[in-house]
Amino acid sequence: MEDQLLKSTTRHIRIFSAEVDKDGELVPSNQVLTLDVDPDNEFNWNEDALQQVYRKFDELVESYTGADLTDYNLRRIGSDLEHFVRHLLQTGQIGYNLRGRVVNYSMGIPQVATEESKN
Repeated sequence: MEDQLLKSTTRHIRIFSAEVDKDGELVPSNQVLTLDVDPDNEFNWNEDALQQVYRKFDELVESYTGADLTDYNLRRIGSDLEHFVRHLLQTGQIGYNLRGRVVNYSMGIPQVATEESKN
């Protein structure tokens, strides 16, 4: 049976039941999930915040161990990650990218890191 591409897309989180081949194309897989965080670069990310998203993703995927890989389960994981990104913004761990092509404050009150807050 051929693998079918399942996906979950929210504004800031995209998950695919696929792996990326050497040409950058998605190849459907029932064994691999690929995570794309903030594809429109709406936020300024630091390595710690990005790793927190990856760890949360791993934790959520682990919580579905033994369950069938379905659109519904993938959408729940994507939705939970979207809420986690909102938490990172609201706690000031990430901020809006004011130089990005998309500046619409889709997650609420903007948190913009200043040079003072970085020190």
